[in-house]
Amino acid sequence: MLRIIAGRFGSRKLTAPQGRDTRPTTDRVKEAVFSILLPYLPEARVLDLFCGSGALALEALSRGASRATLVDRDAKAITAARANIHALGVEDECMLLQREWGQALTLLHTQGYQFDIVFLDPPYAKGLYTPAIEALYEEDLLAPDALIVAEHDAEYTLLLNDAFELTDKRRYGDTAVSLIKRKVTS
Repeated sequence: MLRIIAGRFGSRKLTAPQGRDTRPTTDRVKEAVFSILLPYLPEARVLDLFCGSGALALEALSRGASRATLVDRDAKAITAARANIHALGVEDECMLLQREWGQALTLLHTQGYQFDIVFLDPPYAKGLYTPAIEALYEEDLLAPDALIVAEHDAEYTLLLNDAFELTDKRRYGDTAVSLIKRKVTS
């Protein structure tokens, strides 16, 4: 069962995308991630790239984030995310984009968006982590202290360019969550 764990929408059920193409984040992983994110959440501007049901962005809103932008190219994912946004009544706090991720990032750049937290959970086998992280940087979508939360296969090693540093990595069975920040330049 997909649900919001805590905050103003705690225990509310969410709709999952139809079909078997998505891999929802488990409650165990979500709970662990959000305990780490707690100090970053108040008033955060969140981007949920490859959003699926939107569960991560909606959990962030439930726990104090101010705005969420959800991106997915899959129609079934967008349908589920839209239903979840509507069910929680957070239409005014969300922007939902059905686009390929690169097109979405370019659009967000042209509109002047920046984000404090970015959830990055693409299909594991597609090799999209490094290109997406680099595009976030190149499109200037990361606020100065932004945190990228990448969920990936536990055996996968993220390849980061010199602009980024891995600040934490946690393993949960066959899933890992890596926390990535821009390096501070003096």
